[in-house]
Amino acid sequence: MNYYTDHPEIEFHLSHPLMKRIVDLKEKGYADAKEYSASLTSSENPPSSPLSFRRGGGGEAAPVDYEDAIENYKAILDITGDVAANIIGPNSESVDLEGPHLENGRMIYASKTFENLDATRKAGLWGVSMPRRYGGLNLPNLVFSMLSEVISAADAGFQNIWSLQSCIDTLYEFGSEEQRQKYIPRVCAGEGMSMDLTEPDAGSDLQRVMLKATFDEKENCWRLNGVKRFITNGDSDIHLVLARSEDGTKDGRGLSMFIYDKRNGGVNVRHIEHKLGIHGSPTCELTYKNARAELCGSTRLGLIKYVMALMNGARLGIAAQSVGLSQEAYNEGLAYARERQQFGEKIINFPAVFDMLSRMKAKLDAGRSLLYQTAAYVDIYKCLEDIERDRKLTPEEKQELKKYQRLADAFTPLAKGMNSEYANQNAYDAISIHGGSGFIMEYKSQRLYRDARIFSIYEGTTQLQVVAAIRYIINGTMLQNIKEMAEGLVCSDAVAALKARVEALIPVYEEALATVKALDNQDAIDFLSRRLYDMTCEIVMSLLIIRDAAAAPELFEKSANVYVRMTEEDVIGKAAYIKNFNVESLDSFRAE
Repeated sequence: MNYYTDHPEIEFHLSHPLMKRIVDLKEKGYADAKEYSASLTSSENPPSSPLSFRRGGGGEAAPVDYEDAIENYKAILDITGDVAANIIGPNSESVDLEGPHLENGRMIYASKTFENLDATRKAGLWGVSMPRRYGGLNLPNLVFSMLSEVISAADAGFQNIWSLQSCIDTLYEFGSEEQRQKYIPRVCAGEGMSMDLTEPDAGSDLQRVMLKATFDEKENCWRLNGVKRFITNGDSDIHLVLARSEDGTKDGRGLSMFIYDKRNGGVNVRHIEHKLGIHGSPTCELTYKNARAELCGSTRLGLIKYVMALMNGARLGIAAQSVGLSQEAYNEGLAYARERQQFGEKIINFPAVFDMLSRMKAKLDAGRSLLYQTAAYVDIYKCLEDIERDRKLTPEEKQELKKYQRLADAFTPLAKGMNSEYANQNAYDAISIHGGSGFIMEYKSQRLYRDARIFSIYEGTTQLQVVAAIRYIINGTMLQNIKEMAEGLVCSDAVAALKARVEALIPVYEEALATVKALDNQDAIDFLSRRLYDMTCEIVMSLLIIRDAAAAPELFEKSANVYVRMTEEDVIGKAAYIKNFNVESLDSFRAE
């Protein structure tokens, strides 16, 4: 069993249309090939050996060309799939039952979580996005998202702990070289991270953060005092902390980002939350008492710039987490339906059941495609930003950076919002397929259902993803993207009819968008935004799944057929709702 090779749909996305450009940019002309010359595929160790990853104190063996890079990615994914299926997955039930606990102000992981950490460290699965000079694997976000998906399918709670290593991207991007050399190798060696943002009175509204940062002139350092709440992996080794550094301020302009090192002390865990799901992922309340910290970047930019970068990375991580759980929910539902008999027949043959399963698979495949499309956009602009640290970009490169940054900003809330909703829906349907058994704690479906519920809440609720996306919808950016995607879509005969059906929905969507804009009423726009958001996402995902089906009909043609029908059903229905909406009726919807 292997959570990567068992699902060829994942490997398919290694041939993404933008992959060649991503790898060329990430490898900077394959400049690392001489210094890190041992290849995973030519190593004396088999690909399943973690020794294939590391050479002394360095990072991953550097590829010599594009084909070599893809083979390296496959080998890393294969190892991850093996660890996920044979260590993390089997440990998930024990971790769910035990959970973390509190001892003398410290968080102690569930016993089997330590085994998971040990396995991923030995496999070299830390610091995956970092340059090789710090001991990292230099993987693109697209591949990191695949790793996250695979680990989440085994245990979404452990994926939280593991994927928070992506916080190091923010330190790499905005910290000093001294800070990079100090902290990045530790994360590459397997030390954990957290982002300490929320407080008892500052959840989604981070402008209200009041944790106090004061400069200690005598010790030449910053001191942090206050409380943080709902901090995932809150007793981690290295924290990125949002704190108020400017006296007399009450908004985001007075907030800065700080690095707290657990080795320095000053932070205790006051409470570990007892949650509905993701039990293995500790959610902590922290007390900062004169804790020593370092400023990351410049003051006053903590929320305005650094947290935005941090959150966008986290949202992509939740999208990957959601896809992984969606896959596992579908697996569980399918396996049960194939075995369970009622009225003398396997229930998979019942229309009500195979309708659920086909929709689950369609949502999974379309959502995965949206995830990797978004990750590809992020990769290109992030790689160009990294190159810009070493040299000036050409005018063409600057235009490319701006283009893909806009696309990444527009698509990230789509990928996070829709995939987190789909994970909830697929987990719900998995229980429905199991019937009464799905409600019994001995079956995995109930855990998947409990774990999924948080995905559409943390790192920005679905409602906040709508807020983040709606400006790109209202100003026509997404309409233009949709038209360009449709125009550039080259289809096989088998799916050309599906493309025509989606193209027929674009004028319906455009009319609905114009209707909402013409209302010229902000409350009405806010009220209808979720419907526009859903329509946007579904048309985008329809075009993506059609593209995938044209390239690999054996993997995606069924899902494309189902997903386009779902999109027609939803877009036409929501367009009718919008067409018949009037501002005067808005008050009738208000809660008493």
